[in-house]
Amino acid sequence: MRVKVILNPYARRGLARKQIGRVQSVLAAAGISADLTILQRKCQARQEAMGAAFGPYDAVVVAGGDGTLHDVINGLMIASSGGQTCPVGILPLGTANDFYEMAGLPCDLEDAVQVIAAGNERRIDAGSVRFIDSPSFNGTEATFRGCFFDNNCALAMEPVVTQQANKIAYPRGHLRYVVAVAKTLLQMKAWNMQITWDNGAYEGPIYLLSIANSPRTGGVFMVSPDASMDDGLFDFVFAPVLPKAQVLALLPRLLNGSHIHHPKVVSGRTTKMHIKSQPGTPIHADGEIISVGATSVDYRILPGKITLLSPN
Repeated sequence: MRVKVILNPYARRGLARKQIGRVQSVLAAAGISADLTILQRKCQARQEAMGAAFGPYDAVVVAGGDGTLHDVINGLMIASSGGQTCPVGILPLGTANDFYEMAGLPCDLEDAVQVIAAGNERRIDAGSVRFIDSPSFNGTEATFRGCFFDNNCALAMEPVVTQQANKIAYPRGHLRYVVAVAKTLLQMKAWNMQITWDNGAYEGPIYLLSIANSPRTGGVFMVSPDASMDDGLFDFVFAPVLPKAQVLALLPRLLNGSHIHHPKVVSGRTTKMHIKSQPGTPIHADGEIISVGATSVDYRILPGKITLLSPN
């Protein structure tokens, strides 16, 4: 078996760099011939994935976290031109590894390599998000942009939490997301949104809006606890403006997913969603900030487009 390995040495705040030798030895021990690329710059993962999709490889292997996987999936989706991607395997070297763990993949590196060596394929849904940035985003004119995502994509509060977490050096790991939530609450303001989906609509102030392909984000938050990666549907959750005391009371429930039973929280499933927001809302896709001021956002589910190497 010959694979292209795209390794992000900056994953997990640079700790992934220490795993390079181990990754090489474990792959070799499993009889896998690996062409290793160690990333040097932002956006290189996407470019490497696009090139590898047309190369002499049985699979493309991501060695990194959710952000690296996001970039590789985007490269493979572009290369597939609307079809299914080439097989993709994952070695979990990131902080949260949300997609990896929610897909039921083993956390141990040796076990993860055995999954890749077995070559079993599973079809996973992908999401598409397209949006228009407000003119203030680039100082000139409104810009239409977009990307694919594999785990989740969110507006309003959640990407603000992501922005806060990216600024926090300590504590490390999952706890920094919890600290980021607390900081976000101190400055949180509502976004006025018009939302339409397959069988419904909402208009009014919003604190949180998450569109999910899997249950978890941020390493610990079960924002969409019933989401499935291969059902051809997004799970969505949104929360209107609530008193800060109620928001604080809801936060612990995000850890086990029971927040969706709160009477003011709206959740459901859909194949598409359209949002208009004033002011412009930030967006993150798989934990990567892709906009800080989007005024119009469109989501579409792309069933079974990702070919994932999986134990089942």
